[in-house]
Amino acid sequence: MSELVPAGKRGLARAGQFDDQSQYVSITIDGQMFGIPVLIVHDVLGPQRITRIPLAPAEVAGSLNLRGRIVTAIDVRLRLGLNKRPAGQDGMSVVVEHSGEFYSLMVDGVGEVLTLSTGDFERNPATLDPRWREVSQGIYRLNDQLLVILDVNRLLDFSRTEAA
Repeated sequence: MSELVPAGKRGLARAGQFDDQSQYVSITIDGQMFGIPVLIVHDVLGPQRITRIPLAPAEVAGSLNLRGRIVTAIDVRLRLGLNKRPAGQDGMSVVVEHSGEFYSLMVDGVGEVLTLSTGDFERNPATLDPRWREVSQGIYRLNDQLLVILDVNRLLDFSRTEAA
């Protein structure tokens, strides 16, 4: 028998509370909370020195060296159609793997790992920005904020933006 989750904790679950759960690393970009499936996250990094790549799309901030491996850094703010991070505001990076390559997703902040009931997962609302909807799997409503679940495969698919 599963326990009921208090209204103030809706969407948040403790281990063993639900049979069907998903875990996400929570990230913040321009005040909005997003989630990335925890199983694809390899590292969380503080500010890094990034080398610009000539002729790369604007969303590609450059590359960085992670323990001897070259990692492409993606400015998620630009990918989502948001303004660049204000000068002097340090960000963080979440390193994920996509098609055998590592990518550093540059974000404003990294929060905690959230364990959420798959029963609370919702499809993208019609009012969600179309650019966000294109790279989102869906949402969770957590207390008084929205958690947008990023589809990292679509987020890193630059052929879609080039064709548009």
